[in-house]
Amino acid sequence: MKILMILTSHDKLGNTGEKTGFWLEEFAAPYYVFKDAGTEITLASPLGGQPPLDPKSELPDFQTEATQRFKTDSAAQKVLANTLKLAEISATDFDAVFYPGGHGPLWDLAEDPASIGLIEALLTAGKPVAAVCHAPAVLRHPKTSAGGSVVNGKTVTGFTNSEEAAVGLTEVVPFLVEDMLKQNGGKYSKQADWHPHVVTDGLLITGQNPASSEPAARALLDMLA
Repeated sequence: MKILMILTSHDKLGNTGEKTGFWLEEFAAPYYVFKDAGTEITLASPLGGQPPLDPKSELPDFQTEATQRFKTDSAAQKVLANTLKLAEISATDFDAVFYPGGHGPLWDLAEDPASIGLIEALLTAGKPVAAVCHAPAVLRHPKTSAGGSVVNGKTVTGFTNSEEAAVGLTEVVPFLVEDMLKQNGGKYSKQADWHPHVVTDGLLITGQNPASSEPAARALLDMLA
């Protein structure tokens, strides 16, 4: 079983002067779910190489068993430092894709032609697409063969407007994940802020927030099984 994980290459938090990137827990938890299940994992990003880590995700409050494991796992750190270039990836080589969040994907992956094409190709081939927290942003532009949004009529979730307000970035981000999913015809679903919430509808698996990253990865494995 071959799973592709796609991370952001974007490190600027709008014009705040602060750094962003991917959220460590949202990468580490799924990575180890997949690794421990014996899957073959490939990492990619728009620019290739080392993807930027959101420095806030390294704060003590956000550490989990998976993040601690990653910090002592030199092999995993080496894999992360050498992601492939997304434009060189073919959907035919993988059984599924998983997108970890962090704010970075709102700027690059949401608009990336290679990502959009990859999602369309995977879904057309009957292969699942999973995204957690801010990463459902990648579903903004992909279309079905009929020309509609891939989320139209689908039950989906992603970082809530109230969670974005809680972290004080409502006016900084280029768009709000919740609003975008609704605007594209998605049946938006959510639980209380910061509680795990994963939705599977057809080939789409979406998670609401960082706490949803491990259950979203398990949902993807269940679908592939």
